[in-house]
Amino acid sequence: MFFLLVIIGATDKFANGKFAGIAIGLALTLIHLISIPITNTSVNPARSTSQAIFAGGEPLMQLWLFWLAPILGALATGFIYKNVLQNHEN
Repeated sequence: MFFLLVIIGATDKFANGKFAGIAIGLALTLIHLISIPITNTSVNPARSTSQAIFAGGEPLMQLWLFWLAPILGALATGFIYKNVLQNHEN
């Protein structure tokens, strides 16, 4: 969710687009630096799927979460950003 907020915020018409790549890249780096050592997470559901298929067993049973969480995060991001943007324009 936070990564999508950074992407949408950095590419918004009110943002300075020249620094969008830096903001997005630093956010992705921070996600990886924090979450991989703790949960061995994957930001890409397709990567999670491939690893779960090869590992089988428990990882395959938990795969649904690696697809559901990004979808729910995207929905939450859309809701949050729409409300922030509407307040910003008024």
